[in-house]
Amino acid sequence: MEQELSLEFLRVVEQAAIASARTMGQGDGRKSDQAAVEAMRKEMDTVSMDGTVVIGEGERDKAPMLYIGERVGLAARDKNHQYPAVDIAVDPLEGTNLCATGEPNAITVLAASEHGGLLHAPDLYMEKLIVGPLCRGAVELDAPVEQNLRAIAKRLDRDVEDLVIVVLDRPRHEKLVQDIRKAGARIRLISDGDLSAGISAAVSDMGVHAVMGTGGAPEGVLTAAALRCLNGQILARLVISKPEHKERAAKMGIKDPKRIYDTAELAPGKKIIFACTGVTPGGLLRGVRFFGGGTRTQSLILTFDDRQVRFVDSVHLEKGSDVRVRFY
Repeated sequence: MEQELSLEFLRVVEQAAIASARTMGQGDGRKSDQAAVEAMRKEMDTVSMDGTVVIGEGERDKAPMLYIGERVGLAARDKNHQYPAVDIAVDPLEGTNLCATGEPNAITVLAASEHGGLLHAPDLYMEKLIVGPLCRGAVELDAPVEQNLRAIAKRLDRDVEDLVIVVLDRPRHEKLVQDIRKAGARIRLISDGDLSAGISAAVSDMGVHAVMGTGGAPEGVLTAAALRCLNGQILARLVISKPEHKERAAKMGIKDPKRIYDTAELAPGKKIIFACTGVTPGGLLRGVRFFGGGTRTQSLILTFDDRQVRFVDSVHLEKGSDVRVRFY
């Protein structure tokens, strides 16, 4: 599955990125999101698979969405051939507001696995603690912040004061921020995009040593899919604060709402593909760049079973014999 579909999924996230990048800085997040969704859906319907969306987006904010349960891929139209069954998790535009305002780190994201390979996470919030490969197994979700920071510093052979922790800039994280600062670590507050931050924590030389705080549960599963391929770790627990949250979790098959999930429980698949493309420039990926004869994109493709990590720089030429490739 990984060899057959990874490059096809690359094409899906590339086209979604190009479509949303054309709306960059226009101040209309819904328009940016819709452009990504429409391009992603159109491209996915050309992929040789029998795909089912198990994690979509848009339920909470009523944005245009690839909805949970939607069938995608050639199997929906071609009944004469048998295609591999694939579970799909998508965030067509992670960082909608980042794209709308032209800020860094907006990306288009897709993860795929065999049937049952991705947790069907409800559209709720989730406590998260994310670290890279060297710190896997050293942290605990319920441990005091200072204890976790000291454990991370010890694994990385550095002082706590040298650590950089990414936290979403939200009022709910006020105490977390205070605890991190009290322990002596540095903080990078971000307005959106904890998924790309989570990936950065597992990539060497990105200057991110952990991601802490509460964010979306669907993004948590997508992060877990990437971290399975990168040998990182995410510990997570759903935030159930209302009766309707518990009901929503139960409908998605979540039997224990207080359970702490590890990486392989969020993304247990034996075959996993993770693909993302930069929309706006960021620390992980360059954004979409338009030039006279076409478009240039930068993407990240991860496969779990094949153990491949690929950064893909693509030039998409417009039709015409006089179009020239620009290398820059």
